[in-house]
Amino acid sequence: MLFDIDFDVASDNVKTVTTPLETYHQVQQFIYREARLLDERRWDEWLALWTDDGMYWIPQQPGQASPYDHISLCWDNKMLREMRMRTLTNARNWAQQPITHTSRVVGSVMIDGTDDEGYLVVRSAFHLSEWRKGDQRQLAGSYIHKLASTDDGWRIRLKQVNLVNCNDTHSAIQVYI
Repeated sequence: MLFDIDFDVASDNVKTVTTPLETYHQVQQFIYREARLLDERRWDEWLALWTDDGMYWIPQQPGQASPYDHISLCWDNKMLREMRMRTLTNARNWAQQPITHTSRVVGSVMIDGTDDEGYLVVRSAFHLSEWRKGDQRQLAGSYIHKLASTDDGWRIRLKQVNLVNCNDTHSAIQVYI
């Protein structure tokens, strides 16, 4: 999956769709719920929001078109997401003593349309405050979610985190943004 160069990360060629207000509201609540689960460290519930083939991507360059032609800050499949969650909850993980606390503000949720595979493309903006061991860091940027509609509700097929300062030197990114 990490080297599946057929995984479509493109989000600029979408088909405009008419979205009923109820659907828009459900998508908006889904995006807010994801942020809340991360802030509350409810890892298992967060992991359940994903499709089995879903990918989490943080580009390292502004406007980076894909994770295949340039290094990324993060390109995680299901196995890597689960491994990071196990690491975060491991009592012997000294990098999380004390644990990292986060608070996200997510807004400007907009549905762009559907991509070539029929996934709903949703954009939003975020501000993240992260605190650990007396140090606070601020991150900001935009999210692009590709969502799959399932019988159980929405699932994340792709989450792209576009940091405002993506090409800066960052300290370790231990928790998901």
